[in-house]
Amino acid sequence: MTDSIPQQSDRAALTDLFASRRYFAKFERITAHLGRVAAVMQAEGALSTQEVEVLTTYVQGIAYTFKALSMKYLLVGRDTGQFFGSLAMDIEESGFPMFSELMVMANDAAQARRHLEGMPDTETLKREMVEQIISERTIPTRLQFALSQRLYYEEMTKGHLFWAQNDPQIQWVSGLDERRRYLLHWAVYDSQVNLPTIYLMELEDTGRAPLGKDERRWPEVQAHLMAQSLGGLKLLTIAKGFDESFDDLHPKRMRRFHVGPMYSHAFTRQSGPMRDVLAEAGSPVGQDWALAWTDEVLESERVIEERSGWFGTVEREVFALDPFSGQGAETGATRMDRSIILPERPYQVLAEKAPPGFSSVTKYVVSPGGRVLRY
Repeated sequence: MTDSIPQQSDRAALTDLFASRRYFAKFERITAHLGRVAAVMQAEGALSTQEVEVLTTYVQGIAYTFKALSMKYLLVGRDTGQFFGSLAMDIEESGFPMFSELMVMANDAAQARRHLEGMPDTETLKREMVEQIISERTIPTRLQFALSQRLYYEEMTKGHLFWAQNDPQIQWVSGLDERRRYLLHWAVYDSQVNLPTIYLMELEDTGRAPLGKDERRWPEVQAHLMAQSLGGLKLLTIAKGFDESFDDLHPKRMRRFHVGPMYSHAFTRQSGPMRDVLAEAGSPVGQDWALAWTDEVLESERVIEERSGWFGTVEREVFALDPFSGQGAETGATRMDRSIILPERPYQVLAEKAPPGFSSVTKYVVSPGGRVLRY
């Protein structure tokens, strides 16, 4: 059966019931694999325990967001008695839902409890569905739709979803007196490329009050970081701007993870080698995908002192740029690592075709049983 995806420019609407359900099932598998890949990266020393915990939290949030959306569009293409739309996804670039979907979800979440108060509870809806099946011998589509919408709003009241903006959180790492070290983390759904992007920053705090308890600095830091969380900005630009804006906060290390794009022969039409690999692999349902994963790191190399005012000085960070690739200034990072996560059959085709540019890309090959192999 061919997936039905009406296409318009770079977006598509999943209007076919079975295609929609396959799409969400695919992402359920992908997000489950991401946690295992993070564990492998930790075992290799590429991620610290604290970084894995942070990443796992955001990956779970992405999974919960997809679960909520799957409930919202559970009966897409069926006659539910009212038009409720279909999932808009970016088929040209990311393979993820369009940014507008998350904006609508945020609005729905703000009103979720009010919607739930006006709906029958789950048990009532299930009982009415059984009664209709027995007495009228018809499929209770409208009751099914009502139940799916209730489950959608319930998912949002549970919290822990990945939103369009996920404000900075702070974790203490070390130090109690003059120099306290913290890990800050936050995330956004990049509206330019329709992809989740996760940020981590290790910094030293030399202010009088601990940053997380500082009623003046902490709101300023949160607002500053969210305003700078644009995928088009280099890490160097973000870190230097932060360093110059806060004299008593010293960013020592910054990391950014781009989750995606997701490639699928059935659902996306990106150009490039992965399109050909997936087409040739002819993978069964659930195995027709590949997910890109980009890890950017910027580290402070040394500290210099600059004059501040008439008599004072402040510390400024000098960041290390990649000395080997010759593109450090261009990437604005100390290093950038590209990975791709994919099932076994697409990997076999990728290894056979060996397209240019993939030799330096780390491949994480996942199996249905949960095993992860790194190549």
